[in-house]
Amino acid sequence: MAIQRMSRRRLFGLSGLSLLGTSMSGWLPQLAAQVLQSGQSPPRSCILLWMSGGPSQMETFDPHQGHENGGPTKAIETSVPGIRIAEHLPKLAGQMQDLAVIRSMTTKEGDHTRATYYLRTGYLPQGPLLYPAMGSVLGKSLQREASDLPACISINPFRSLSPAAFTSGFLGPAWSPLVVASETGAENDVSFRVRNLKPADRLSGQQVDERLRLLGVLEQSFLAERPDVPVRSHLQSYERAVRMMKSSSVEAFQLEQEDEALREAYGRNPFGQGCLLARRLVERGVPFVEVSLNSLTDDVGPGWDTHVDNFKAVADLCGVLDPAWTTLLTDLRQRGLLQNTLVIWMGEFGRTPKINPSGGRDHWPGSWSAVLGGGGIRGGQVWGSVSDDGLEIRENPVRVPDLMATICRGLGLDPAMTNLSNIGRPIPLADHGATAIEQLLV
Repeated sequence: MAIQRMSRRRLFGLSGLSLLGTSMSGWLPQLAAQVLQSGQSPPRSCILLWMSGGPSQMETFDPHQGHENGGPTKAIETSVPGIRIAEHLPKLAGQMQDLAVIRSMTTKEGDHTRATYYLRTGYLPQGPLLYPAMGSVLGKSLQREASDLPACISINPFRSLSPAAFTSGFLGPAWSPLVVASETGAENDVSFRVRNLKPADRLSGQQVDERLRLLGVLEQSFLAERPDVPVRSHLQSYERAVRMMKSSSVEAFQLEQEDEALREAYGRNPFGQGCLLARRLVERGVPFVEVSLNSLTDDVGPGWDTHVDNFKAVADLCGVLDPAWTTLLTDLRQRGLLQNTLVIWMGEFGRTPKINPSGGRDHWPGSWSAVLGGGGIRGGQVWGSVSDDGLEIRENPVRVPDLMATICRGLGLDPAMTNLSNIGRPIPLADHGATAIEQLLV
């Protein structure tokens, strides 16, 4: 079909629509369906479960029961014989056939700011380059023309530790994540609302359309005189905002449409309901969604930064993580979405194998765990291992660029594919020298 090769600009031209005019949401989903029926590969999506503060590998996916460094945490069997994980994740243990655990992640970055930036962008901070977050890069690479929603949506991010790690960097504002925060109402009901989607009540639909057309004329005139990247990005941002405002796809944020039993299974908390929202967004064509699990208290913070009372803190966090992640995988599978949705679980580093005097674990970038599952990943396996005391990697160390390359390959992307930076350098999706872990890929 020739229509598959059309750019968004060309589609606007053929439809006779102004940049900020009538919504195309009525026929764009139909176009998407036609593309899929034409024999193209199904679109792929990615969900990142981000654990702010750095989760302990010892109390999650690499327990060391019987060693003094393992503390009181017990290991339990999973659905895959021979693979054991921490007792705090009993529901997830039944999903191991779809998960690949990496137990040999390693970096030199033990500072929250630098480590968060490194894991979320795939690059160390350096010089004049502001690297885009993974969500912006992958969202841009996976974006479908038919989608009325942004390419990257970030749910409840905790950005204070490393603000630059949550931006679109040199890709510009057109690829900035849409940040969505949860609101807890009566009876602890969690909801999500995108601000400024509805026009003022005093304006009629005709008035709104006329103002948008005027804005479109002014924007196009400004662009004609200043055809620069920032101006074009600004224009694209408005275009996407208006398409979203006029689209029925925003119903994705109305969780009350879901069955109450399913909402309970995810967990009536910001992270659980955020995972449900992630499924609804992926279902509507959003290529990248991230959900952050931060502090469980009213003081939002990096809850996984367990310098004190690590064992209770991790157990409580896993009490929220376990049902939400498990239900997400089950929900995606039952809807036929899991085979094309890559789910990532990670934080910026792990925790010290040795327990400190406060019963906590400190920052540890030397040997820690991350998990991949779903689309493009061969589940039911563990990659890499550490010594009995957890202090050293015994086999198959995994660098951040290698993890990024593996994620790209799992999503059907070439890790060597580049984006042009603000200083004119082509920047690959995964840093130079990255090697994907072939054994983890389908």
